[in-house]
Amino acid sequence: MNNNSYSKATYRLYDDKADFHKKATGIAVGLTVGSWTDLPEAAKAQMQQHLGQVVSVSAHESDIPGERYADITIAYPDVNFSRDIPAFLVTAFGKLSMDGRIKLIDIEPSADFLSAFPGPKFGAQGLRDLLGVHDRPLVMSIFKSVIGQDLANLREQFLQQALGGVDLIKDDEILFENPLSPLVKRVEACVGAMKEAEQATGQKLIYFTNLTGPTFSLKDNAKRAIQAGANGLLFNVLAYGFDALAELAADPDISVPIAAHPAMAGAFYPSPHYGISAPVLLGKLMRIAGADLSLFPSPYGSVVMPKAENLAVKEALLDAPLPQKAAMPVPSAGIHPGLVPLIMNDFGPEVVVNAGGGVHGHPGGPAAGGQAFRQAVDAVISGQSLEHYAQSHEPLRQAIELWGVRTS
Repeated sequence: MNNNSYSKATYRLYDDKADFHKKATGIAVGLTVGSWTDLPEAAKAQMQQHLGQVVSVSAHESDIPGERYADITIAYPDVNFSRDIPAFLVTAFGKLSMDGRIKLIDIEPSADFLSAFPGPKFGAQGLRDLLGVHDRPLVMSIFKSVIGQDLANLREQFLQQALGGVDLIKDDEILFENPLSPLVKRVEACVGAMKEAEQATGQKLIYFTNLTGPTFSLKDNAKRAIQAGANGLLFNVLAYGFDALAELAADPDISVPIAAHPAMAGAFYPSPHYGISAPVLLGKLMRIAGADLSLFPSPYGSVVMPKAENLAVKEALLDAPLPQKAAMPVPSAGIHPGLVPLIMNDFGPEVVVNAGGGVHGHPGGPAAGGQAFRQAVDAVISGQSLEHYAQSHEPLRQAIELWGVRTS
């Protein structure tokens, strides 16, 4: 371990009266050695390598009259914590998260710390290689109405989605182990439908089955699902913790891509004054821990995240200077075919267009819903408006008639 390496965290601290430089020093000392000025010189020499360092303090006036804030960056010695994400988070934001109006807005772990995490097994490029799709955004469909459904109904729902030409299908995140659709039998049923659809469409699919259960059973459950034919896993990362994702991603026997679901993220990122920013929570940490795809609320639909924040999540997943492979961004919630031009304009080609109601709510059924999304993608790539392309593509025409086209 390099005792001279540091991992950085940046906070936005709101306080109308504070001396921000004094506050920064208090954070650097309080989250590392605990006390400094009262230590004898001999103790200071011994503890110096453990002392946090103030990197920068930048004070600002808020848009709210009379409100002040500062962006404060602290460097924490890597010698202080073990090479796991919980240790870093507790060091950098554990008790500090309860100390007034303060939000963790960025992290910059050291190369030494990052070397402990292999990251995504496949990443954005590897996912494309698995599917053989390199020239367009990927399209994902979500199971809907899964609670209380038996295996036959789930299989039929999967088949109809797959026949629409989507690339990825994921379980609903609230589908847990239950008597009607236990994990292995659910996987076998859906994989059977996947093979049937592939024969009909000639298109490869990845099925992300929801990985659940007690934490210490996750690896075994993942391997059971893979043995049954699952070629992807959906994981509620924030419920289980980033370390659980990191352990799954690092296991060589869990040889399928992992999609990170953002369930519970709203408890962390939306407030400007508290929590962890979305680019850190759903971007950098997901990628470091090993998610191949990360889902997050889109700026367009039913669960809205501001566009600037959305694009910052995308940047963290694809372009942040990390040794881990880039992960695929999946803006989600309330997506319909009429939003595809906006998504592709905002996110570029390296994105997953993800829909639930936009597929299942199509007047022609889920297969037509998937076709409408594929046709919308093709229209944008060909440089045509959706309205013009829809004149000769009936599923897209019906989708536009129902949901319209949004351009901004």
